[in-house]
Amino acid sequence: MNPKRPIHTFSIVARDSETGEFGVAVQSHWFSVGSIVPWAAAGVGALATQSFANPDFGPSGLALLKAGRSPEQVLAELLAADPERDERQVALVDRHGQVAAYTGERSIPWAGHQIGKGYSVQANIMVDDRTV
Repeated sequence: MNPKRPIHTFSIVARDSETGEFGVAVQSHWFSVGSIVPWAAAGVGALATQSFANPDFGPSGLALLKAGRSPEQVLAELLAADPERDERQVALVDRHGQVAAYTGERSIPWAGHQIGKGYSVQANIMVDDRTV
C-alpha cells in the first residue's frame, strides 16, 4: 500500500436519539460500494457490510430486525450462517438505537470498529489502529 494514496473504507450506522431517525453511509475508493455496503429500512434499522462484504447480510439482517430480534441476535445469526465470517465487517443499529458490530480477524488490514451510544463506525484498509 502506498501511504501517499489513502484507499480507506469507512462506514457508519447511527440513530438520532432526539428524532428517532437512523441511517447508514459509506465512503471508499472501491467502485460502486453504495450498491453493496449500506442497507436500511424505514421503521426497522440500518446495516453496513464491508471488508469482503456479504450483500446477503443486508436483506437478511433487516428482515431479522423487523421480526423483532436484537442487533446482537441478528449479528450472531448472520455470522453463524457465513463460513467466511472472519473476512467480514458488519454493523447494525435498530429503531431503538441498539447497536452491534463485528470485525473478523481476516478483514482487510488494518480493520476495526468503534461502538458508541446509538452508532457504530467501521474502517478498513487503514494505515494502523490509531486512525479509527
